[in-house]
Amino acid sequence: MSPENWYLTEDLDEFLARAGDFLHSRPALHTVPLTVTDGLRRRGPHVYGPGDPVFGILSEDGGGPIRAVLLHTPPFPVHVTPLTPDEADALAARLADLDHLVSGISAARGTAEAFAAAWQRRTGAAGSVRQRQRLYRLEELTVPEPRPEGRARIAEERDRALLARWYGAFHEDVGTSRGQDPGEWADARLSHDGVTLWETADGTPVSLVGTTPRIAGQVRVAPVYTPAELRGRGYAGAATAAASRAAREAGAAEVVLFTDLANPTSNGLYQRIGYRPVADFAVWGFGD
Repeated sequence: MSPENWYLTEDLDEFLARAGDFLHSRPALHTVPLTVTDGLRRRGPHVYGPGDPVFGILSEDGGGPIRAVLLHTPPFPVHVTPLTPDEADALAARLADLDHLVSGISAARGTAEAFAAAWQRRTGAAGSVRQRQRLYRLEELTVPEPRPEGRARIAEERDRALLARWYGAFHEDVGTSRGQDPGEWADARLSHDGVTLWETADGTPVSLVGTTPRIAGQVRVAPVYTPAELRGRGYAGAATAAASRAAREAGAAEVVLFTDLANPTSNGLYQRIGYRPVADFAVWGFGD
């Protein structure tokens, strides 16, 4: 596999015209490029950060069947669909030849490891694992018991300030770059009823579950947040179950989510609700 087999572009429409069928062929496994490109199409090229997004397509002869795709929305890591070690090496060579700034790689675990090794060979930049993730897909939904007091409801415009504040708090808790402006994130989710709140009997919101717009028949649950002082009471599980059911009832064929494998509590919770593993992913970082 040659580095020249990787075609790179900043043209989103061109990328989707060429790679759309490939992305739709495996909606769960391709949830990140599907939802990110949908966000770019709906909200503009700099919704995830000030840098210009870059898209890539891997094919054997430049016009044959697509083998893999990548997207890069700085400051986030490069995200790439599964690759063989040779394909990962070709990608590392292509990006290195272009002096493309790569702060990290996010991919299926084996692909991320292969790219990190190739990137170090090509550039001398050693990487380290920043997070290990597991992609889950909802099978048979089970409402967790015991059910906490209160009810689920769809967030409304009056909740905008709370959504923005909790979105920022979620990223502070997990130690990741939020990328999007919290207010803009809240507006985007409100526009498609993309946040479920769990509220207590007196109407106080105590947990938040976001969902992406449906694309290629799939919806991804993200983020899930409960303030620290309210955790351990079943609010997040109840809200996630309610949001998952709503996505299914609205027509989603697949409902997926990512977990941090370092958090056994969330992994256990989602499996009790009915989520089952699809694939393991890893996020590597290069430099500070």
